[in-house]
Amino acid sequence: MGNRGILHDADRKVVRDWQVRRWIACRLEFRGRHRSVMTPGSYTELFFLDEAAALADGHRPCAECRHADFVAFQAAWRAIYPQQPVAMADAIDRVLHAERRVRPFLKRTHFAQIDALPDGSYVMLDGGAWLVRGSRLWAWAADRYVDCVRRPSATGVTLLTPPSIVEVLRAGYQPRLHPSCQ
Repeated sequence: MGNRGILHDADRKVVRDWQVRRWIACRLEFRGRHRSVMTPGSYTELFFLDEAAALADGHRPCAECRHADFVAFQAAWRAIYPQQPVAMADAIDRVLHAERRVRPFLKRTHFAQIDALPDGSYVMLDGGAWLVRGSRLWAWAADRYVDCVRRPSATGVTLLTPPSIVEVLRAGYQPRLHPSCQ
């Protein structure tokens, strides 16, 4: 589940793309907490197929409910940004914020060579989002990965995952994946 702040109004209509630059991916269950979806005045719950999809959108692991994952993400971040004295959440969020959107509701994409991308990256291919995993690409759908094709080689593609997160994946961070791509 993702969180970008309060995105909806009292009538549960989405009125903004993000409110805060801290975009986090949370566990669905944590310490028995229960939420009503789109409660007025409370953050808007965003649901992702898996962690790779959340990362592709620019979310990072929550430091509270996913503390161990955040620490692993932070360690990989330190490996790619050794000049930053500490990989604190605010520093990570500043970098990611610049890589996520061109403007509200318009995703910033990047260019990459598909054969150089680490597992867990997302690319745009034939008008759809695809997960990179080993020698295969897996077609994203809201409830599962629906197709699998061989990863092309030496092809330039539109990269959906922010570049810093691609580097975190390359540095060894392992996102949780939906079982349909096993």
